[in-house]
Amino acid sequence: MADSDNKNKDAEDELAGTEQPFVQHLVELRDRLLYCVYGLAVAGILLAIWPGPGGLIDLIAMPIRAHMPPDAKLIAIGVFSPFFVPLKVLMMTAVLLALPWLMYQAWMFVAPGLYSHEKRFALPLIFFGSLLAYAGIAFVQFFVLDKMFSFIQKFTPAAVAATPDISSYVEAILSLYIAFGVAFQVPIVVMLLVRFEMVTIEKLKSFRGYFIVVAFVVAAVLTPPDVVSQLALAVPMCLLYEVGIIGARYFANTSKKSEEEEESADSSASS
Repeated sequence: MADSDNKNKDAEDELAGTEQPFVQHLVELRDRLLYCVYGLAVAGILLAIWPGPGGLIDLIAMPIRAHMPPDAKLIAIGVFSPFFVPLKVLMMTAVLLALPWLMYQAWMFVAPGLYSHEKRFALPLIFFGSLLAYAGIAFVQFFVLDKMFSFIQKFTPAAVAATPDISSYVEAILSLYIAFGVAFQVPIVVMLLVRFEMVTIEKLKSFRGYFIVVAFVVAAVLTPPDVVSQLALAVPMCLLYEVGIIGARYFANTSKKSEEEEESADSSASS
């Protein structure tokens, strides 16, 4: 009981005197939001220079054009679609490119309220989360879309010319990018749940069967009604769940060791 009281006292002492007035919190929030806007502006300018809005459209259209006749092109039904659709793609790509910077600014805003051992695992999680988001989007671009359009093309009658509208096509694949980018964060969620002692690793292991059902339900809701894209989302989610359990065990052991070292250092300093 005494050890627990000493531990709580040391934790309280670490953040003692760091409280800031509410106005200062608002100023800090404003600064972080401005940094986010600056990062997005830089990313947007770089993408506008190269590869440009047209180059980005060509890149995301590659999966579907590979399954269209050689001379076929996507069409623009709306009057302003040729302008607004490339601009929308440019803005979404800028957000993706600046994602680590945006997450870093969010971390810098909450960092003053975190303990030392919490700060140690926050940055690796930001880096790992960004990589997972990129991996999910790349998985969609270079695997899922190709297999999905190949599957759909087999059911297209010979008398039907498949010439999708660029606006609807972009909306469809952007929804897939977001779905896979978020779904690939499963390891991060699992590690945070274990780290904050909301669930144990043993509980996660026993929940495997239920999570498989949840993964397939989520895939059925978030993806188009074809088997390929649903399997392409559900199967990686199940695999990433296992990765999250392994990562949670590592982070739990690392955090525990860091806390013990801090307690030992505090005890030595106090003595």
